[in-house]
Amino acid sequence: MYTPVKHILPMTIIRRERVLPSPGKVVVRAGQKVNVADVIAETNLYPEYLLIDVARALRISAERADRIIQCQVGDQIAQADIIAGPIGLTRRLIRSPREGRVVLVGSGQVLLEIAGKPYQLKAGLPGEVVDLIPDRGAIIETGGALVQGVWGNGKIEFGAIRVLAQSPEFEVKPADLDVSLRGSIVLAGYCNEEEVLKNAEELPLRGLIFSGMAARCIPLAVKLSIPVIVLEGFGKYAYNPAAYKLLATNEQRPAAINAEMSSSFSTARPEVIIPLAVPSGVGQPVEIAPLAANQTARLLRSPYSGETGVIVAHKGRVTFQNGLRAEAVEVRLENGQNVVVPVANLELIA
Repeated sequence: MYTPVKHILPMTIIRRERVLPSPGKVVVRAGQKVNVADVIAETNLYPEYLLIDVARALRISAERADRIIQCQVGDQIAQADIIAGPIGLTRRLIRSPREGRVVLVGSGQVLLEIAGKPYQLKAGLPGEVVDLIPDRGAIIETGGALVQGVWGNGKIEFGAIRVLAQSPEFEVKPADLDVSLRGSIVLAGYCNEEEVLKNAEELPLRGLIFSGMAARCIPLAVKLSIPVIVLEGFGKYAYNPAAYKLLATNEQRPAAINAEMSSSFSTARPEVIIPLAVPSGVGQPVEIAPLAANQTARLLRSPYSGETGVIVAHKGRVTFQNGLRAEAVEVRLENGQNVVVPVANLELIA
């Protein structure tokens, strides 16, 4: 029986596939060294469209307009290029108001696709490009410490780690974020106030790592220009002791924070990577692993949501109070309590 793995590793090889959401142009080469914010590929994700009504502009029939249109589908048009004409005694012309590509001609009209601001895919971690994915992106590899979370706001940055949370249970207040933290990635604790996010943006910080966050803060967190990662969940959660120790002991070290938004279609998670020299023989972590006794697990559903413990035994198929019958394991929580939970309601921590 297998289950997803959430990684908290002091030393590992990290290999990430970074791909565009639609085909585009890859701008790096195999063997190239990249930093977190380096652009590795780009595409025109949201093009604009401009309809030029030649017949109406020249006050002629659509049939006549079609005969004097000088471009065809697929043509690249520069700004001020002639679209149609000349016609009449005054030699009237229609010129393109924008640069673009002709995608439709007919009925006395021309439709242009206008190139918008390109979508740029960033590396997301410092490392080496070990392989290219034609028209889509690249595979990047680095070594170091890795801490993964459960939610991110989609932003990427690089900076030194600063520890504001003096304990795993720390709750950050707006006044705690002062100018001394400017330009750093802050291990901040639990966030219960939107004002914390506003202050972080104004300083600005390079990133925020929360243990937990109030759900009402999500809309503002998504709008921030800086990355925000939640390690444990939405609500008043303390840091997992292993994650807190790993991040706190690496204070002042440079780190990459990739607050990637989780997806049910991908194993990708928001994560913090601390680049370090890795000894030979250290391998890559697995994304899915078989369940076994003595593994550390994090519980995902009430009434034990966010708690961690050690798997004691596989209990087989168990009927729970709600009538659900499912594969289950017995877990010894950190407070010493033994509970039986469905396998689907936990993830391994490695």
